[in-house]
Amino acid sequence: MEKKKTYLYIYVCMAALLFVGAAISLSVGSAEIGIIGSIKLALSGIPGIGQFVDISAYSTMQRYIILQVRLPRVLLAALVGAGLSAAGGVFQGIFQNPLADPHILGVSSGAALGATIAILFGVQVSVLGIGTIGVCAFIGAILTIMLVYLIGGMKKGAKIIGILLTGTAISTLFSAVMSLLMSLNHDKIEQVYLWTMGSFSSAVWVKVCYVAICEMICLCVCIVLSKDLNLMAMGEETAQSLGIETARIRRILILVVSVMVAACVSVSGVIGFVGLVIPHIVRFLLGDDYRRILPGAILGGGFFLMICDTLARTVTAPGELPVGVLTAIVGAPYLILLIKKKLT
Repeated sequence: MEKKKTYLYIYVCMAALLFVGAAISLSVGSAEIGIIGSIKLALSGIPGIGQFVDISAYSTMQRYIILQVRLPRVLLAALVGAGLSAAGGVFQGIFQNPLADPHILGVSSGAALGATIAILFGVQVSVLGIGTIGVCAFIGAILTIMLVYLIGGMKKGAKIIGILLTGTAISTLFSAVMSLLMSLNHDKIEQVYLWTMGSFSSAVWVKVCYVAICEMICLCVCIVLSKDLNLMAMGEETAQSLGIETARIRRILILVVSVMVAACVSVSGVIGFVGLVIPHIVRFLLGDDYRRILPGAILGGGFFLMICDTLARTVTAPGELPVGVLTAIVGAPYLILLIKKKLT
C-alpha cells in the first residue's frame, strides 16, 4: 500500500510538471502574454468551459497567437514526446535491450526517405489536412516496418536478432539512398536537413488530432499487453514457460508501436534520444513494471519534448533551433554514461 501511495505521488508530481511546463511554454514567445493570460486564453477555446472565462482584456491577435499558434504546437510536442518515450520503453522490453529506442527498426529512416522524396521531387498529396511531407513520411515509415517483417520477422520462430539486423540493414540502406538524393539536389539540402533534425514549427490542430487518435489507440493496446511485456522482459524462454505466446505478442507490439512512431515522426521529423532517455529515468523512479512505466513515460516524455521545443524556439529568437539538436545535447551524454555503466 505504501508503495502504491509513493507511485501515485510520483504520477501527480509528473502531471503537475507537465501542466506547469505547458503554461510556461504557452506564455513564452515574441508576443508578451503572461502565464495567467495564456491559461485563460487556452481555456477559452475548450467547449463548455470557454464561456465562463473572461478574456475581454485580450486582443484578437493575442487570442489567435495562443489558440492557433502556440497551443497546437505545445500539445503536438507533448504528444510526440509521449509517443516516442512510450515506444522506447516498449522496445526496450521487447528486445531486452536498454539501448533500444523508437527508431531501432529503421522506421525513422523510412520516414526520412519518404519526406526527402516529397521535398526533392515536389510530390503533391494531402490526406485529411496532413501535407505532402507528412503523408510521404508516414508511408515511408509504414513500408519500412512491413519490409523489415517481410524479410526478418514473418518466418515462424523468427528470432529477435533477425528482426534487429534486418532493421539495421534497411535503415543503413535508406540513409544511403537519402544521402545520394541529397547530393544530386544541392539546392534543397537545407530543407531536407532541417526536417530530419525535427521541428514543430508547422503544428496545426489537424496534426494534433491525428497524432492524438493514433497514440490513443496504440497506447491502449500497449497498456493492455503490459503484463505480457513484463514477462517478455524477463526472457523469451521464461515467458513461454508461463504460457505467453511471445512471437504473437511481440509481433502485435512491434507493429502497433511502429505505427505510433510513424505517426509521430511524420509530423515532427526525426527526433532522437527521447525514447532512450526518458524510459530509463521513469524506470529508475517507478521500477520495472510496465504497467507503471508506460503512464510514467507518457507524462515524462511529453514534458521533456515540450520543454525542449520551447527552448528551441526561444534560445536563438527570432530564429529557431531544430528540436532534435537539443534532445541530442541532453541524450548523448546520458547514452555515454549508460554505456559506461554497462561496461563496468
